[in-house]
Amino acid sequence: VGGEQISSIGRGLCVLLGISLEDTQRELEHMVRKILNLRVFEDESGKHWSKSVMDKQYEVLCVSQFTLQCILKGNKPDYHMAMPTEQAECFYNNFLEQLRKAYKPELIKDGKFGAYMQVHIQNDGPVTIELESPAATVDAKQLTKLEKQQQRKEKTRTKVPSESSRERNAPRNKDDPSASSGAEGDVSSEREP
Repeated sequence: VGGEQISSIGRGLCVLLGISLEDTQRELEHMVRKILNLRVFEDESGKHWSKSVMDKQYEVLCVSQFTLQCILKGNKPDYHMAMPTEQAECFYNNFLEQLRKAYKPELIKDGKFGAYMQVHIQNDGPVTIELESPAATVDAKQLTKLEKQQQRKEKTRTKVPSESSRERNAPRNKDDPSASSGAEGDVSSEREP
């Protein structure tokens, strides 16, 4: 962070954590359990996919990464599915606390929440596993369908003026006592004598 190394681990897992608007304590507990018990390491005889980070007494480095909640709108990334910063920071700290309670606190490291970071990962294998909580799992076709429905709703909203905008755009009668005098913030191009 800012050219200074603030955290590092040896062998273990680098967890890039994307926190969704919909994540709850239930998802947090599921992810902690999965991360600590995921069998991605070899055993003593060299058999792959046999041991977890806890079995091997390896370290875990966690980095909060809201960009994992990206949905592409054309070529532009949209992050509206990411949890807002204040809530996400609390969620992230709770996540770290739960990891430390379930494992050895000294083996759980983290970056700096909300900071611009240079993260250097030596990906052994390389092995990258995407974990999602069961509630968050949506197949790609369903997600695309939901995105298209959202885009149709947005187009409809922009084409059809709302009732309040129709009222604002309607001409006002000077003699109408309910017409605004400008005291409520109405700006008129006509001046009264």
